[in-house]
Amino acid sequence: MSPSDTPPSKTARAPFGVSHLSAGFVAVLVGYASSAVIIFQAAEAAGATPEQIGGWLAALGLAMGVTSIGLSLRYRQPILTAWSTPGAALLAVSLPGVPLSDAIGVFMFCALLILICGLTGWFAWLMQVIPQSIAAAMLAGVLLRFGLEAFASLQQDGVLVLSMILTCLFARRWLPRYAILLVLVVGLGVATVSGQVDMSHTQWSPTLPSAIWPTFSLSSLISVGVPLFVVTMASQNAPGVATLRAAGYDAPVSPLMIWTGLATLLLAPFGAYTVCLAAITAAICMGPDVHPDPKRRYPAAVCAGGVYLLAGLFGGSIGALFEALPQALVAALAGLALLPTIGNSLHLALQAPSQREAALITFLVTASGVTLMGIGAAFWGLIGGLLALTVAGYWRRGESELGGD
Repeated sequence: MSPSDTPPSKTARAPFGVSHLSAGFVAVLVGYASSAVIIFQAAEAAGATPEQIGGWLAALGLAMGVTSIGLSLRYRQPILTAWSTPGAALLAVSLPGVPLSDAIGVFMFCALLILICGLTGWFAWLMQVIPQSIAAAMLAGVLLRFGLEAFASLQQDGVLVLSMILTCLFARRWLPRYAILLVLVVGLGVATVSGQVDMSHTQWSPTLPSAIWPTFSLSSLISVGVPLFVVTMASQNAPGVATLRAAGYDAPVSPLMIWTGLATLLLAPFGAYTVCLAAITAAICMGPDVHPDPKRRYPAAVCAGGVYLLAGLFGGSIGALFEALPQALVAALAGLALLPTIGNSLHLALQAPSQREAALITFLVTASGVTLMGIGAAFWGLIGGLLALTVAGYWRRGESELGGD
């Protein structure tokens, strides 16, 4: 029985524990440390001032915090939202020369398209067609890079990373619920003692986002807005849904699109360029380290939402805080936190013999990182797997060994 088969009730409510708080904090830490700099680049490309860039991060933190907390409590599932990192990269190269007010119009246009997908149910229908093996293979391909970087960072800082790996192994043996928290504590301790944490340039000051009245340019909507929508849906929302499905959760997709679309539409004038489902960071909140019972893992996403709100309150200051941490620490922390999810995803992907080759194609294409027509590898891995299933006659035979709907 999946975690959402039982309707929400008082008995389904999970108490908040240290493992939930640590998973939520690590998820936000990984998200900000790995891609906050791209948000700065995108905002600068649109001509935003330093104060406005801080406002963008504040608006994004507010949007992600409210949606993560609200959706997780509503469905009693670890539903974590995020900004679109591929979308930010697209904006960084597409917005130079575009007036800032036109950029705000582009954000609102993209949000409207996502909202339409939710209201019509088109995206939900597509995600229901995809077999679980393909979804799990896509997720494993997305997360593989983080697992590899955790051990590749040994070359960068062997003492720091090795201490974190050993802590993870011993903690998973005797204190699995607190493994990632202990890894974080040990990593911060070693980095601090070795002088790798520099907080001298971090200034804590609340940031209030300011609204910019949108303008709409047809050329900007077509050249930037449509690609932003496609990239967000293909490279963020599709892996986000796959992450939920691979972990055994079945929250309705259309309402998720509606609420994230509405949140973006309301906060786009303040710089929230897009809010979508998280995949990589969400997986951190779904592993067995959070809680052995999948029904009791959703508080981790609620805690992450709380950290998002705190990060939004301080805007640009929180980005400076995460940048003060050594890169090897963040890489090792992300990879070690995602190890159980990577293993479970590979197990699900390769379990059914009739779908194994298609799932392997999905995994390899996704892990390759190939980008075609501005769309990331997760989308093309999905297309490759579905094409392989079609050629193999999967749909005609009606095989559904892993619960494809």
